[in-house]
Amino acid sequence: MFFYVSKIAWFFAEPTNFLVVLGFLGAMLLFTRWKRLGRAAATLAALGLLVIGFSPAAKLIARPLEDRFPQQSLDDRRIDGIIVLGGAIGFGRGQVAFNEAARMTAGIEIAKRHPSARLVFTGGDGSLLEGDGRSEADAAEAFFRLAGIEGERLVMERRSRNTRENALFTREMIAPKPGERWLLITSAFHMPRAIGCFRAVGLDLEAFPVDYRTEGDASDLHPFRHMANGMQLTDLAVKEWVGLLAYRLAGYTPELLPRP
Repeated sequence: MFFYVSKIAWFFAEPTNFLVVLGFLGAMLLFTRWKRLGRAAATLAALGLLVIGFSPAAKLIARPLEDRFPQQSLDDRRIDGIIVLGGAIGFGRGQVAFNEAARMTAGIEIAKRHPSARLVFTGGDGSLLEGDGRSEADAAEAFFRLAGIEGERLVMERRSRNTRENALFTREMIAPKPGERWLLITSAFHMPRAIGCFRAVGLDLEAFPVDYRTEGDASDLHPFRHMANGMQLTDLAVKEWVGLLAYRLAGYTPELLPRP
């Protein structure tokens, strides 16, 4: 139930969708006796879209999430397992298609440098409507095998639909031994919630954030040149903050903002 409620609620609460709907309702009210209310709503929606589209607000919202866990560089220390979260790959017209490819390429790069490490991908079908029956893990497996990584070291978790289920179902499939070093790879802005979910089910992993959307310097105060980029990052960042609160209230994470 949590999965369906969260999907439907977020569709209407997403900042871009909310402002578009608000603007549409405001425009409709202009043809009624509530013209003043309509003008106020339409004006607020237009200003809101301009702010989230062009101002650096989105980067300022996302940066604390991306800075929460330090960026890592590859080293020669032993790695026993690598867990790559879904949300980066799928099928498009029968072909493997990427969304945030750095998760996938980072997983492959680390796996090739540490040939004894297990490579785990966790991701089912997170769409609200019924899909074609193929999971993200199916696409990930095809890509990993194309990259030359196959055999028993590959572990594909195909049932999960959200981050909570990523953690639950992955724990059922792997059993890290004491002293083993396991990495968790996901987008930097999503890492706090992901780490929190895995900690809540008893898996203490080392964060390896990728897919950064901010630069981490003064350029984050610069406005966006393309409105769509600001709107997209706003939706992503606000979703993560809302997700952190919802997961904490539901008991899916031990802290509101998990720390390193």
